[in-house]
Amino acid sequence: MCPSGRILSPITAANSDFRPAFEVIDADRDGKISSDDLRSFYAGISRSSGGDNDEMMIGTMISVADANKDGFVEFDEFEKVLGAVSLCRSGNGLMEDVFKVMDKDGDGRLSYGDLKSYMDSAGLAATDDEIKAMIRLAGGDSNGGVSFDGLLRIFGC
Repeated sequence: MCPSGRILSPITAANSDFRPAFEVIDADRDGKISSDDLRSFYAGISRSSGGDNDEMMIGTMISVADANKDGFVEFDEFEKVLGAVSLCRSGNGLMEDVFKVMDKDGDGRLSYGDLKSYMDSAGLAATDDEIKAMIRLAGGDSNGGVSFDGLLRIFGC
C-alpha cells in the first residue's frame, strides 16, 4: 500500500501485454534475456560506443531484474520490471508515493543509502557499482542523490 492509501497490485500474465517486447529483446529465442541479447538489442537502436559504461549498464539491468540470480531475465522477471514502468502511465501521483516510500530520510532525494535500502527490502540484490550506475542514469551523483525527476528517468517516464 502506498502512503496515499492506494494499493499497488502486481502485474499478472493474464493482464500483461509485455510478451511481444520480451520476444523482441530475446534475440536467440531461448525464452530468457541474457547480456548478449541486451547487447544485440541496444546495438540495433543505439549510436552508443559500446564501451565500459554500456557494459556496466547492461550488467546493472540484468542484475536488477534477475530475481532468481541465474544470470538471465525470464519473462516473469521482465514483467515485474515493466510493471513498475507502467506506474508512470498511472500518473505522477502514484510515482510520488513510490518516491516517498523510497526516500527513507524524507529529504526529497534518493541517496545511495535510500536506494540500497529499497533494493534490499524489495529482495533485489544490487552491488555498490550497480546502485551508483542507477544514480548516474537518473542524472544524480553519489553525494546529492536522485531527485523525483531522476526517479522518473530510471523508470523511463
